[in-house]
Amino acid sequence: MKKYWIGIFLFVIIIGSGLAFYGISKTAKEEKLVTTTEDVDFYKNVLASPSIPKSVTFCGEQVPINLYYVREGLEKELIIHCYQHSRTVQVFKRSSRFFPEIEKILQEEGVPEDLKYLCVAESGLENVVSPSQAEGFWQFIAATGKSYGLEITDQIDERYHIEKSTRAACTYLKSLKEKFGSWSLAAAAYNMGENGLQKAISDQSVQNYWDLYLNSETSRYLNRIISYKLMFENPAKYGVNFKVSDYYKPIPYKEITIDTTINSLADFARANNILYRELKELNPWLRSKTLLIKGKQYTFRIPEKSKMNYEELY
Repeated sequence: MKKYWIGIFLFVIIIGSGLAFYGISKTAKEEKLVTTTEDVDFYKNVLASPSIPKSVTFCGEQVPINLYYVREGLEKELIIHCYQHSRTVQVFKRSSRFFPEIEKILQEEGVPEDLKYLCVAESGLENVVSPSQAEGFWQFIAATGKSYGLEITDQIDERYHIEKSTRAACTYLKSLKEKFGSWSLAAAAYNMGENGLQKAISDQSVQNYWDLYLNSETSRYLNRIISYKLMFENPAKYGVNFKVSDYYKPIPYKEITIDTTINSLADFARANNILYRELKELNPWLRSKTLLIKGKQYTFRIPEKSKMNYEELY
């Protein structure tokens, strides 16, 4: 009798194990089926070579896209921007907040609109600081910024002033264009410095950016700028699929002129019924908690409404 029950017990265990194995096997097959059917098209779309137009221009200048090293260089930057999703998404979202003002200034200063993508390549439309201490949207080092009229002190750093730094960048780029003869070489000089570019031109007896052998950063620089241009001009072609509401809107503001010393910017903000945070975010060029004014005046941007709700802005 004991052997009988032991036999039944072993039979149940064997049958149960078989059913369990079948269930696991079936689940694995089903999971494998999902991976090999529905996901196939998705991965095909993700791992795709970016489209390269037959003709490409930068600031009205023809890019020799027929040269293998130019085409492959541009393709490299497009691959990076198409698949470096977190940074590219943020750049696109910020563009609608800052491009309108930048484009207006570029037009007023008489420089090609394509140069807004130089700003994108430099900073991603953020007030960042580079390892070489270049700062702001246009990445001026202090000496260059000062030479083009930007005030840079312990209290004020106009490299962070979007209007003034953009106008300074326009003036600088126009002077580089006049010196080197093309916008592509002007952009290269903006990146590596005038002396470095002039030495490369003299050493190689070449007056065309695309024919020059330059350092890794500058040799990639124009392709990085142009890749942003291609993506912004035809976003769907490069997998960018945003709704209008996905883009950040400009913050509505009014301007007030200040010509007397402010001992506490936090107190000033409260007196104007805004947050200190809002004052600093709209005026990032204010680098101190106070503002000592001697015979000058400054224009502050004040939000039209403090603590604006997301729904109100969008």
